[in-house]
Amino acid sequence: MSAFRRLTLLAAASAMTLAPLSVALAQVPPATVGDRYVPAPWWMRDPVIASIGYVRTEIPANRAQFQASFQTISRTAAQAQSEAADKVRALSRALQAYGEDRVRVSTTLNIRPLYEQYRDEQGNIRENQRSDQVERYEANATVSIEVRDTAVLERVYASVLQGQPTSVSPVYFTLQPDNETKTRLQAAAVSDAARRAREAAQNAGATLGRVQVIDPTGRACQTDVLAGWPSYGASMTATDVDADSIVVTGSRAARPMAAPPPPPPPPPPGAPGRGGESSVEAAQLALTPPLQELTDQACVVYRLN
Repeated sequence: MSAFRRLTLLAAASAMTLAPLSVALAQVPPATVGDRYVPAPWWMRDPVIASIGYVRTEIPANRAQFQASFQTISRTAAQAQSEAADKVRALSRALQAYGEDRVRVSTTLNIRPLYEQYRDEQGNIRENQRSDQVERYEANATVSIEVRDTAVLERVYASVLQGQPTSVSPVYFTLQPDNETKTRLQAAAVSDAARRAREAAQNAGATLGRVQVIDPTGRACQTDVLAGWPSYGASMTATDVDADSIVVTGSRAARPMAAPPPPPPPPPPGAPGRGGESSVEAAQLALTPPLQELTDQACVVYRLN
């Protein structure tokens, strides 16, 4: 092997050995918390002010979820399943008529055997667990309802009650802000950072220069150079912003409101729950979506003049 060939292989081996080392060194933090001397971020080479914009608002919840259960007991599993399906079929059709963009419905069915019971010598009730001792079958049909348009929530809930379920869960509210609401809240956080920086500079007898950093996460303003950075976890008071300036209501108001779905067909004569549309109207309850808190923050670093 020539000397040139040996030098080439040696250089390649050295590069392979140093590559992992350079990657590992690149992942080492710039400083350890508690070090005596800590390198400052690049944007602190000149006099700067780092300002965190922190905003909060309250917006009504726009999602609601609850469940209704229907229970039947019959001699055979097939009959119990059929009776449970009959109880939820008309209700499911009525709820699906609202459209998936407003109401989403899913149904699950569970069947369990009910075994013959007897009393032991001490008088305690015991239950046989043998397949040849099944007395009846219990079917539980659970209808899960997700209301995506809270304007129809009260009517949907009344329709479910009209179906006379065995049990109804509480209504749980959540907030799913749309992308434009998130964007407007982020813009409010940046504006709040600029306001805080401007007022702080004026109080200190300085003026703001050009922008050095804009960090939508706010983490850049939470580096603690004196303690050894990074050191996160700063807490501050949020600025309240008007919900009307955050939530976009014009496009939603312009959307034509769909007509309510037809009421479920009335039960046969003599059956409980007879009353149709008037009973649904009478069963409506006040279900006002609660206010949910939305927060956002942003970091803006300015040079000081």
